[in-house]
Amino acid sequence: MTLGVGGSTAVQELAKLSDMTKGTKPISESEYRIRIEKAQELMKAQGLEAIYINAGTNLYYYTGTRWYASERMVGAIIPADGELEYIAPAFEVDTLLGYMVIEGKVNTWQEDESPFALFGEVLKQMGIDSGKVGIDESAAFFIFDGVRLAHDQFDYVNAKPVTAGCRMIKSDTELSLLQRAKDMTLEVHKAAARILREGITVGEIEAFINDAHKAVGAPAGSYFCIVLFGEDSAYPHGVKSPKALDLNDTVLIDTGCQLQGYNSDITRTFVFGKPSDRQREIWQHEQDAQIAAFDAAQIGATCASVDRAARDLLEAAGFGPGYDVPGLPHRTGHGVGLDIHEWPYLVLNDHTPLAAGMCFSNEPMLCVPGEFGVRHEDHFYMTNDGPVWFTKPMFSIDDPFGYEA
Repeated sequence: MTLGVGGSTAVQELAKLSDMTKGTKPISESEYRIRIEKAQELMKAQGLEAIYINAGTNLYYYTGTRWYASERMVGAIIPADGELEYIAPAFEVDTLLGYMVIEGKVNTWQEDESPFALFGEVLKQMGIDSGKVGIDESAAFFIFDGVRLAHDQFDYVNAKPVTAGCRMIKSDTELSLLQRAKDMTLEVHKAAARILREGITVGEIEAFINDAHKAVGAPAGSYFCIVLFGEDSAYPHGVKSPKALDLNDTVLIDTGCQLQGYNSDITRTFVFGKPSDRQREIWQHEQDAQIAAFDAAQIGATCASVDRAARDLLEAAGFGPGYDVPGLPHRTGHGVGLDIHEWPYLVLNDHTPLAAGMCFSNEPMLCVPGEFGVRHEDHFYMTNDGPVWFTKPMFSIDDPFGYEA
């Protein structure tokens, strides 16, 4: 049996886990203000008069205000000069005030009034009556369409150069939160591997992983969870009717949690039983591709070049070509932070140069339909001296968690 796999129970493993969040520090008010100042610098450089940031992770990133996007317009306007102001339904004001870290004037609309008309009025009060206005790239179309029709004197553009320009470079506090979230999920992975037994179902594992994430300090449990056995593991995001576990199945578990909004996202693939020669071969090709991507991630190199490094190695081993299967059908990695998938992306059409503070998943999955798939997923962040792992890659197919390392 693979080392560290099987031999325990959910009750035993949950009893071993404890809160891992002690000592973590939240984002400070001063850091939120620094983020706003950076956004304003970028706006001025790009000729933007203001940007609208919608409820969701962009609003949270700049203001510390936790609010989820819905059918009602809730957000904030950040002008290139001056203080930000909020837009919200009148009946939500008291609740909104309770969530604010960065305080600001709240401009309200009643249920029978137009928030889109209000949007232009707020800009006018800020002294902005023409020019380019950025709209949060994550905002729903009805918001963009509403403000565009209500106030067509503005040149509306994508705010992504500002939002991504700020968010894809992480601060030391952000890196610390990301590190702890990933440490938490890695411990959950180890515990989940130990409770495997023949006949266990995907649902049982998912429930355990959710409880285990709560045990290590993630109040909401798992942010997501993918568990796949045998041939099901060849399909990156799962199948309609997942199978139960059989002896010698490939096991793929991909899961994560959130710590103060920052995401972990780790995948482990191993064998429940004794690996076959074919499982060993595919597992090692995947490992080699992951290391090739990591080694290619150097300051100034492009995101595309990192994807190419992993893809070239796999193509040389007979997979692909390109995104064809058997092979690597998706990008090698993605940025990560408050969103589990965010800019930039390790994919052939993203030519963003790597810079210190960027954070990425590294997961050049090998999919072999009709057989199985292998995905090793760890994350790294960029420093001026090159990439650094948040969590180290798997050790070997016989000792995936490195108990004998």
